Amino acid sequence: MRQMVVTPDTDWFSDSCGTVSVMFKQPFCATGMNAAVRATVRMGIYTGAKVYFVHEGYQGLVDGGDNIKLATWESVSMMLHLGGTVIGSARCMDFKEKWGRLKAACNLVKLGITNLCVIGGDGSLTGANQFRTEWSELLADLRKGGKISAEEANRSSHLNIMGMVGSIDNDFCGTDMTIGTDSALHRIIEVVDAITTTAQSHQRTFILEVMGRHCGYLALVTALACGADWVFIPEMPPEENWEEHLCKRLIAQRGRGSRLNVIILAEGAQDRNQKPITCDQVKNLVSKKLGFDTRSTILGHVQRGGTPSAFDRILGSRMGVEAVMALLEATPETPACVVSLSGNMAVRLPLMECVQVTKDVTVAMTEGRFEDAVKLRGKSFQNNWDTYKMLAHVTPPEMKSNINIAIINVGAPCAGMNAAVRAAVRVGIIQGHQMLAVHDGFDGLANGQIEPIIWAQVGGWTGKGGSNLGTKRHLPGKNIEQISLNITKFNIHSLIIIGGFEAYLGGLELVTAREMYEELCIPMVVIPATVSNNVPGSDFSIGADTALNTITMTCDRIKQSAAGTKRRVFIIETMGGYCGYLATMAGLSSGADDAYIYEEHYHSLVSLVTTTNKLWINYTTQFLYNLYSEEGKGTFDCRMNVLGHMQQGGTPSPFDRNFGTKMGSKSVLWLTNKLKECYRHGRIFANMPDSACVLGMKKRSLVFQPLASLKDDTDFEHRIPKTEWWLRLRPILKILAKYDTVEMDTSEVAAMEHVIKKTGLVKGDKM
Repeated sequence: MRQMVVTPDTDWFSDSCGTVSVMFKQPFCATGMNAAVRATVRMGIYTGAKVYFVHEGYQGLVDGGDNIKLATWESVSMMLHLGGTVIGSARCMDFKEKWGRLKAACNLVKLGITNLCVIGGDGSLTGANQFRTEWSELLADLRKGGKISAEEANRSSHLNIMGMVGSIDNDFCGTDMTIGTDSALHRIIEVVDAITTTAQSHQRTFILEVMGRHCGYLALVTALACGADWVFIPEMPPEENWEEHLCKRLIAQRGRGSRLNVIILAEGAQDRNQKPITCDQVKNLVSKKLGFDTRSTILGHVQRGGTPSAFDRILGSRMGVEAVMALLEATPETPACVVSLSGNMAVRLPLMECVQVTKDVTVAMTEGRFEDAVKLRGKSFQNNWDTYKMLAHVTPPEMKSNINIAIINVGAPCAGMNAAVRAAVRVGIIQGHQMLAVHDGFDGLANGQIEPIIWAQVGGWTGKGGSNLGTKRHLPGKNIEQISLNITKFNIHSLIIIGGFEAYLGGLELVTAREMYEELCIPMVVIPATVSNNVPGSDFSIGADTALNTITMTCDRIKQSAAGTKRRVFIIETMGGYCGYLATMAGLSSGADDAYIYEEHYHSLVSLVTTTNKLWINYTTQFLYNLYSEEGKGTFDCRMNVLGHMQQGGTPSPFDRNFGTKMGSKSVLWLTNKLKECYRHGRIFANMPDSACVLGMKKRSLVFQPLASLKDDTDFEHRIPKTEWWLRLRPILKILAKYDTVEMDTSEVAAMEHVIKKTGLVKGDKM
């Protein structure tokens, strides 16, 4: 594993790359951009580069003067929690003209700026690429006109461009998420939850229009996150005669006992003839044809504002650091790049390839090739669409499978569990299975607290925190025999276990007991759901994102208190047991000075360590509070906060709702196929290792891994995986906090990839 040590003012990059300019060229700002600015500035300064702000986008680049200012470490303090952009953004017609680009080039050359980091959409980034392409020509014109000297032209012989995409629409191909999208989803879901309560009380139908003129991502994920009855997106217009199908679905939902209907509509929604579909059109249809009390709400620019979510802060920070690394490693031959997110990995993509595929989506929609448009949006978008389509089929098949699938929640409750249960129940019913609810964990499975659960029972569960099924931490243990008897008694053919480390351990115990109890030879799948994010086999667990947002919001409030009081240090304790995921990520999202975790030992108390004996100190919250209180006498005072179980509560974040929905759906589909494989001699018999798996997110995809194969990667004593991907993000936390020396693992540094090879350019009717 290759590693490097980063020290301030280091020369690990090319000597010719000494300046970085960061700017926004985005008429509409996305919340989370300030995190990217902060990371770009601090990473640039840390590596010894001069970093400049360009205020007011390309207009500031053209006008120069006070619009281009040297950034300092302190100039980006206390900005992580701010929406919008502190350096401004504006449309600029001047930059579209060559004379404007000449002025911009002259301003950069005079300051010795050779690297430009642009945060914006595809149009803004295309303009940046054009600027770079004609850079030599611009320098020649400036030299010919006597605007710059030969020495200045030689010093700035080439310009490197690095892009970061800031857009709430998530409409840029090549990245799973753009900066600002998650925060926009938070705003939307807050409104949906508020609307749902009034709609349910009055038995109303609500139509909600969200942003997305050319991309339906916000509408699609909102529909998944709130269990909407219908969604309109521009990439996939409804079939002909959609009005009748919509009315039938709304009536069917009311017939199943639902007291409300929710319809989500992207502002760019259209029919197959490319005629716009509007809120008023849908409202009039439902009101007149069905007589339902119908209301419509257009969210507008509220989606762009507000405090950034934890995800957007971390994404912006990661992208900013990666952008600086890419810029300072670039050569004249390196194409203009954009930093993207693929799964949990930062990747570098050729800018113009991404722009081309983004344009291909528009062409595909214009030509009526809607399936191609969805594919070109990327794997994440297509998975969301496939999941929505599956859950939208509310008519169970006439032929039943005679398969019973039981669902159980194990361990501490967390937000998003109910979303996973709802999706599993409904997809199971669509597959023709009977779904069984097990109450109170493995205790309930042993005591026979098992009952059928139907479609209507899980309505509205996506937005509910905790565990509606009830959950306990107890493992199967001594109840294995009783559990095996109840599996036979209730004719359970497969089991979905949703929970944290106890769910993982419980699944292992059931697999081990197969040798003694044949009844346990059924397919099983464990879905990780815990705020601690400590289940082996998955980079993310359901519930961790909600907890992280709770911690981040609390840290924001505490920082306001600390800033107002001055000279105060706060020690904040998070959950996680021995797993430092929440502490590390909360440190990144809140701009903490450090995050003390079990996985990383600290040796700062040198005076207490002799040459012959090592003194290991338990860094408890109380110990750190006492230490800082003692050291800070006369300089600062100290306060301690233990956040406690508030981190487990609350309504699920959009990420956890969506993640839980996809995990629940995928688990049932996998079990359905596995049951067919394991059907032998008229009965289900599953004793192979791959018949009991953990479903987890690994780097870029959801994968099933046998429980038994994960044992070698498990620290059972401390209840954590031996390999934790997020530890590679800790150097970013330390760099942004200005540590003297940081050791950074670059064994999986972002590499250049080609988005066209992954998606294929669409031309005509061929892929």
